Amino acid sequence: MQLVLITGMSGSGKSVALHALEDAGFYCVDNLPPELLQPLIEVERVHQAERVAVAMDVRSAQSLPGLPQRLRAIRQQGQPLTVLFLDTTTETLVRRFSETRRLHPLSLQGSQDQHRALIDAIERERELLSELRDQALVLDTSSLRASHLRSEVKALLQHAPAPLTLVFESFAFKRGVPMDADFVFDVRMLPNPHYEPELRTLTGQDAPVANYLLAEPEVADMQHHITRFLNRWLPRMVADHRSYVTVAIGCTGGQHRSVFLVERLARQFHDQATVQIRHRELDALKHH
Repeated sequence: MQLVLITGMSGSGKSVALHALEDAGFYCVDNLPPELLQPLIEVERVHQAERVAVAMDVRSAQSLPGLPQRLRAIRQQGQPLTVLFLDTTTETLVRRFSETRRLHPLSLQGSQDQHRALIDAIERERELLSELRDQALVLDTSSLRASHLRSEVKALLQHAPAPLTLVFESFAFKRGVPMDADFVFDVRMLPNPHYEPELRTLTGQDAPVANYLLAEPEVADMQHHITRFLNRWLPRMVADHRSYVTVAIGCTGGQHRSVFLVERLARQFHDQATVQIRHRELDALKHH
């Protein structure tokens, strides 16, 4: 049975993610109390369910502290489990709650300063979920539209759970560092195809840009150093029971250098882990 747990910050898109899995054929349960997860698994085994998705969040705050231990026990029983944690910047969450006029589950009602109360509630939620986030595959939904989020969720969960899922993500520094990154590499010092008129409108996935960057020794050096770093530390992370690692490569616009290196590194590590590719800026353009 493929078991997926959707969790994360309130307002980050968990309902959208759960609906995406329901459309993909998962049996879905929303807002399940953590103490009922094991009984649900046993029932669905009896029913021979193939795909089950469960959403949990801070509404079960009193039971959350014990959830990471419950998840470790489930994995030790041999049940494959994917935990997907949706995260979002505080600024984005404040805007979303303000636009919808919804009350955060941890907000103190009757507070005179509702803006401050909302920020405090968000920070309390981050603290409550921090241990759970550490053992999950994290997806930053700050800049994702609903359609893009549905596509991302389906793409991330199309593979069976593996000892290690390695996500390579390109991004633009001018739009901020991804919240889901475990490692961030800055490649803005490399030669920039943007300044070549014939390459400006292309991306790092196009052959002319790739040929331009392959001709630059510094680009090969950067790839070599990132590879050495990952080869040194990924085995230690697997030994420490880390199932998901996101490596973010950033350049100025998230179009040429970072995209090229993400594609190259993904091919390079394809035999060592379940590899996934995200191009944050390019993917966002596709869904606009």
